[in-house]
Amino acid sequence: RANELAARVEAEKTDAVIFIDGWAFSRICAREMRRRSPQTKLFKVAAPQVWASRPKRVDFVKTHFDGVLCLLPFEPPYFQKVGVPAVFIGNPNFQAAWRERGDGADFRRRHQLGDQTVLAVLPGSRRGEINNHLKPFGAAVRLLAQRLPNLRVVTALPSPVEAHARERMRNWPGAPIFAEPHEKADAFAAANAALAKSGTITTELAVNGTPMVVAYRVDPVTALWARTVVTTKYATILNVVAGREAVPEHIQSKCKPERLAADLLALLTDRELRLEQVELFPPLLARLGVDAEPAEKIGARTIAEWMGWSFPGVAIAPESA
Repeated sequence: RANELAARVEAEKTDAVIFIDGWAFSRICAREMRRRSPQTKLFKVAAPQVWASRPKRVDFVKTHFDGVLCLLPFEPPYFQKVGVPAVFIGNPNFQAAWRERGDGADFRRRHQLGDQTVLAVLPGSRRGEINNHLKPFGAAVRLLAQRLPNLRVVTALPSPVEAHARERMRNWPGAPIFAEPHEKADAFAAANAALAKSGTITTELAVNGTPMVVAYRVDPVTALWARTVVTTKYATILNVVAGREAVPEHIQSKCKPERLAADLLALLTDRELRLEQVELFPPLLARLGVDAEPAEKIGARTIAEWMGWSFPGVAIAPESA
């Protein structure tokens, strides 16, 4: 497919190509397009995570791309320092979560939760993540249930893994509620705290004002490999932006039920501690641009400027749209 795309770019004398995410395929395409159509400008939306691992990817970007639209505020300098135009545009997923903030009171009313203590448990969106996290997460919930008899558990999972998770969670305390896809934000807003695997979900929780404990665990082989390439001190974007552990992280060997339960118990029983974490969210979210100009609009305007086009854009003939 990369060869087909490159041939089309060459034949049509394409002015610009925009690659969205998909680093592996984008890299293959960009190499071939640069070889066959050197006059075509190549732009990348969503930078490779050079801040987290494999910083040498900057060298490939410098050689094969003419500009990078970054989704995180601390990414542009990595590319700018080697002469690659780079602009922070914001993350469309984070902005969508901001627009779709949940109604916690309505969720509690629909599920008859009253003033019960609600813990959101979010083990991941892939089967492997479910397998890696549900055992320590479940053990942590059991420890919490011994201290909090009114504890209720809520989770929100993609449909491909929900049945698998249901089977593994059927004997959990807290009578787990499986939120429907359209209820996800409401469930987050309803929770007093959350236990979540590291990922985009943590920013969605922050958007809904839900304090959290973050964990992540992989198989031993992957963990060994990760130690050779990971360069970041923190896994959670909120912590990377803050420059400190604003949200407790328990990664790999630290992902133990006792540790998770202790941090969660503190959040669920100490109002001041919970408020302290929640008050950190607004400035961190502002830096992530959740309520800023739409990322797609900034991205379109930036590429138009780089290409010397007028904005909002060049009129496209219907047959080539």
